[in-house]
Amino acid sequence: MVMKRFQSLLLIFIILIGCEKPLEGWNKYVHSEDVFNAQKAITEQRLRQHISTLASDGFEGRFPGTIGEELTVDYLSKTFEGLGLLPGNPNGTWIQKATMTGVTSKYKTQFLTNDERWVMKAGIDIAGNSYQTQDKVDINKADMVFCGYGINAPEYNWNDFEGVDVKGKVIVVLVSDPPIMKNGEMDESMFGGKAMTYYGRWSYKFEEGLRQGAAGVLVVHETAPAGYPFAVLQGGYDGEQLMIEDPNLTPLAFQGWIPLTTAERLFNMNGMKYQELKTSAIQPDFKAVPLQATFTSKMTNEVRRFDSNNIVAKYEGTDPVLKDEYIIYTAHWDHLGKNIKLDGDQIYNGANDNASGTGIIMNIAEAFSQLVQGSKRSILFLAVTAEEQGLLGATYYSINPLVPLEKTVAVMNIDAMGNTYGKTKDLIVVGKGNSELDVILGFAATQDGKYLIPDAEPEKGFYYRSDHFAFAKQGIPALYVDGGLDVVGKGKEYGHKMKEKYTNIDYHAVTDEIKEDWDFSGMVEDARILFRVGYAIGQHNKWPQWSEGTEFKAKREAMLKSN
Repeated sequence: MVMKRFQSLLLIFIILIGCEKPLEGWNKYVHSEDVFNAQKAITEQRLRQHISTLASDGFEGRFPGTIGEELTVDYLSKTFEGLGLLPGNPNGTWIQKATMTGVTSKYKTQFLTNDERWVMKAGIDIAGNSYQTQDKVDINKADMVFCGYGINAPEYNWNDFEGVDVKGKVIVVLVSDPPIMKNGEMDESMFGGKAMTYYGRWSYKFEEGLRQGAAGVLVVHETAPAGYPFAVLQGGYDGEQLMIEDPNLTPLAFQGWIPLTTAERLFNMNGMKYQELKTSAIQPDFKAVPLQATFTSKMTNEVRRFDSNNIVAKYEGTDPVLKDEYIIYTAHWDHLGKNIKLDGDQIYNGANDNASGTGIIMNIAEAFSQLVQGSKRSILFLAVTAEEQGLLGATYYSINPLVPLEKTVAVMNIDAMGNTYGKTKDLIVVGKGNSELDVILGFAATQDGKYLIPDAEPEKGFYYRSDHFAFAKQGIPALYVDGGLDVVGKGKEYGHKMKEKYTNIDYHAVTDEIKEDWDFSGMVEDARILFRVGYAIGQHNKWPQWSEGTEFKAKREAMLKSN
C-alpha cells in the first residue's frame, strides 16, 4: 500500500515536472496575475468611446491630408499622453511625417478594333488612375496583350511574359494565382495551393507590369478571387489616390481594373472567348496572346504633395537591456474620407475599418499603463496612415523605422477585427503557421476557452492586404488576427453570415458605422488576448521566430546575423 502510494506521488511529481516545461516559456507569462489585473482596463465603454469618436461625422472619414487627419492626430496624441506614455519619435513628437503625393485622375478610355470602337464609362466599365504626376497622361492606340495571370515566378518555373515583348503596351491580366490542379485537387506545391501568394495580389500585377515595361495594366475583376465586389473598386478609385514617390521609377500611364462584363466584351471584340482564354492561362504551355484591339486613354491629373502622419507612442520597458527591444502594435487610422458626389450620406466613417483597430490599440496601451511591474521590453503603439491607399504609412515606417528593425521583436496588426456580434469560441489567424507568434496566441486564447483556426478564405490573400505585410517583407515576425466565426450560443453559420454581411454591405461603404446592435463583448475578449500576447513577448528573453519554409525567414536571419 505504501509502495503504491509512493508510486502515485512519484507519478504526480513527474506529471508536474512535465507540466512545468511550458510554464518556463510563453505560457508562464500569459498567466501572470499582473496582466490579468491590468487587462481590466480594456472595456466596452472605452472601446465604444474611441470608435464612436474616430468614426463620427466630424472626422469626415479620416482621409489623409484632411481635417479628419488633424482631428485623429490630436485625439490619439492626447489619449496616449494622458495614459503616461512617451512620444514614440526620438525627436520628442508623437508623429512621424510621411510625405505623400495625391493624384486625382479624370480619364476617358476606349478599346478600338478595325470593326468596333467602344468608349467606356469611367467607374462602370473600367476603374483606374495613373500615378504619373504630369497634368496630362495619355496613351494613344497602344497594342494590347493578354498575359494570363501576369506572373514571373522562377521558383515555380512560371513566366507569363516569356517570348513576348510588352514594352509600351497595355496588358490584361487575371486576378489571383493560377489554380493549378493535380489529381483533381489544388496542387499545394504551386503558388501555395488554395492560399494566395503575393503573386496573386493586384499590387504585384501592377509592379510586374511596370518591371516588364508595359504602359498600362488592366486586372480583370471577379468577386470570388478578388475577395470583394467591383463596387469596392468603384468607390476606391473615385477620388484622390495617394503614393510615396520614388524618384527612380516612372509609374504606369494607366493602372486599373475591368469588371468581368468588360473583359468578356473586350475578348469578343477580338473574336475570342474570355472563359477559354482563362482556362488556357493555367496550362503549362500557355503563351501570352496579342489582341487586335488597341487601348487609348486621355487623362488629366490634379497633383498635391503633403505630409501625412504616422502616430507613435512608446511604453518604455523596465529591463536595462531588454528595454531597447520593441514589440509593435499597429493599426491604420485612415479611411476613405468623403465623397461629395454621393446623394445623402457622403462620409465613409470606417467604424469597423479601422476605427475599431485603432481603438483597440489605444485601449491595449491603457492596459499596459496599468501594469504594476511593467514590461521588460518596450512597446510601440503605431497608428499608421494611408493603409487604404496601399499600406503606405506602414511601408514608409518599415523603410524609415524609428527603432531599428533588428531590435524589433514582433509586430501585431489589428485591422477591422472588431468582432461586433459577440463572443466566439474561435479566433482566426490570417497566415496561421507562419511563426511562433501563433504558439503564444494559442496560449492566451486557451485561457478564454478559444481555439485558433486558419483563414477560411486563404485564396483571397488577406495576409498581403494589411499593414503587417510591410513589416513581414522586412523580415519582422508579424501576427494578423481576425474575429472568430463560432459565435457562442449562435454557432458558426451565424458567424459566417455576419462576416459576409459586413463584406457585402458595409465594407468600404458609407454604412460602416457603429450600429445599435453591436455587441462589444467579443471585441473586448479578443483585445485582452492580444494584450496578453504582447505582454508575454515583452517578458520573455526569447524572440519568436518564423516557421521553417516561410518566405520571410531568410530575410530575418540575414538581418540578425549582420548585427
